[in-house]
Formats: sequence, structure tokens, C-alpha cells
Amino acid sequence: MSFAAHRRTMLALSVLLLAPMAAQAQERYPAKPVTLVVPQAAGGANDAIARIVAQKLTEISGQSFLVENRPGAGGNIGTALVAKSRADGYTLMLTADSSYVINPSLYKSTGFDPLKDFEPVTPVATAGYVLVANNQFPARNVTELIAQAKAQPGKIMIGSAGNGTVNHLVGEMLNKAAGIDLVHVPYKGAAAAVTDLVGGQVQVSVQSLPSSISFIRSGRIKVLGVVNEKRLAALPEVAPISDVLKGLAVTPWYGVFAPAGTPAPLLSQLEALIQRALEAPDVREKLANVGAEPYRLSQEQFAALIRAELPRWARVVKESGATID
Repeated sequence: MSFAAHRRTMLALSVLLLAPMAAQAQERYPAKPVTLVVPQAAGGANDAIARIVAQKLTEISGQSFLVENRPGAGGNIGTALVAKSRADGYTLMLTADSSYVINPSLYKSTGFDPLKDFEPVTPVATAGYVLVANNQFPARNVTELIAQAKAQPGKIMIGSAGNGTVNHLVGEMLNKAAGIDLVHVPYKGAAAAVTDLVGGQVQVSVQSLPSSISFIRSGRIKVLGVVNEKRLAALPEVAPISDVLKGLAVTPWYGVFAPAGTPAPLLSQLEALIQRALEAPDVREKLANVGAEPYRLSQEQFAALIRAELPRWARVVKESGATID
């Protein structure tokens, strides 16, 4: 065989060998069901938002996006699990900012590195947060709560969705800013906390609107103040806590992450798919019904937000004195 013929044969073999790889690289994503890990318990804000988004992703992609709750250690267990998953786009995480940018300052070890172990894909939503109380509790607003707490130091209990959550940390911030001593009672998820709030086992709680809005609308609990910087569209009559305690304001976000090493083209396809889902009118309506709204940033903007929020929350944690062993 001549050199030219040999070269043509080798080129033909190379094409045959590379063809499956090229086809795989160009394969439309997703080509099979996707697991969307939620590292918080069912019934909370992150779970509600994840299920709304997953349902629409399933509809528009033709493949199932399956929500899998993996709660524990303030979200660290599920987050660490995804960090170790295969970087092929079929195991993703939709998590709250508390687990991702606050936990590294609260825990001695989280089991993951927020800057090295993940590829930020996109935020999907922001949500309202409120300070709520049992209906039998006498305070009607934040000022009256502070007065009650100063009159009964160490007697008023504040429930949270768990150690290290935004709910917990805002309670610690409230204690420090107001000079009071609300006793923290951690639960395994927001649903359990708000249930005990209705029952009177705890007197107050910081809750997301997705976790508490049905209880508020039905009159089973009352709202003392808004944790966000501005009044909420769902509760326009309720003033922000920062009107009384300057600087005490938080606007949480929820975002999608993939394991580090996930190919850039796949991340781009995933980002586009999620943004398409968030543009759907029914998704916007469903998010609004649970007190949330879409939140859109590019991958680069989302990564920049995370880099900025890690040191910001580190300062908040240090100033609040909140720690978890």
C-alpha cells in the first residue's frame, strides 16, 4: 500500500472512531432524566421553588427533572453529595443562599468548597422573608416584640428551619441588633418550624413566604415585620424590620449549581433551558403565589455574586456571634 493510500485509510478510521464522540458532544441536553438535589427538607421555600422550576423544565425538555430532597446539617449533606457527583449535567443542585454562602462561615467543616467544587449555573428566584408570631403572642410588630423580649429575657422562643439557615441567622442578628435574648429552637425544615409556631410551642419564627404564606393568608399566624430591604408585594401593609433596626435586612436567593468540571457547552444549554422556564407566565404566577419571583443573572454574574457574598456573610456571622459546632 502506498503512503497516500495508507494515509487515506488512517484518516477514514479516525473519522469512524471520532464520529460517536462528536455525536455525543452534539447531543441535545438532556438526553435522559436529571436529578435535581434540594439539600433542604420538603415543605420549605427551596423545595417549593425547585418543584415549580423542575415541573416546567420537564415540560419543555421532554425529560424528567426529578427533585430529590437530601436535608441535614443545614444543607451541607446534600451539597457535599452533589459536589462529589459525576460532572455530566445529570445530577444538579438547587439550593438556598444560606447553605452555599453562609454555611462556610458557620461550620468548621461543610464537606464542600463553594468556589472549587461547583459550577454556578444561574439563580432562579428570590423570596420574601418575614418575622411571624403565634396568634396568642401579644406583640403586633417588631417594636412590641423587642419590648416583650426585654421584659422576659430568655423566655421567648424563636423557631428556625435548622441550624445555619437564613431563618436561624436572622434570629441571631435580631438578638444582637435589638439587645434581646430570643431562645433559638432549630427544626428539621421550615414546615416543622411553622407547624409548631401555629401550635404555640414557639412564639416567633423567621420564615420565607413560600413556607409561611398559606398560614398567613388563612390567619393562623401573624406577621410582625419583613426581613427584606423593601416592603413585599404580597404584604404591602407590613413594614421592613430595618425601619426599626437599621441595617437588618436580607434578600435571599435560590440557585442552580453543577459539579465542578461540567463542560461549558452543557452549562450553557442548561442555563438557556432554565431561563426559558423562568420566562413562562405560569412559572411566574406559581412563584408569585408562594411569595417568590424569578431572578435572572448570567453564569458570570452569578459567580461574581457568590464571590462577593461569601466575605459579606462571613462578616455578618462574625458580628452576630452565631456559630455551629
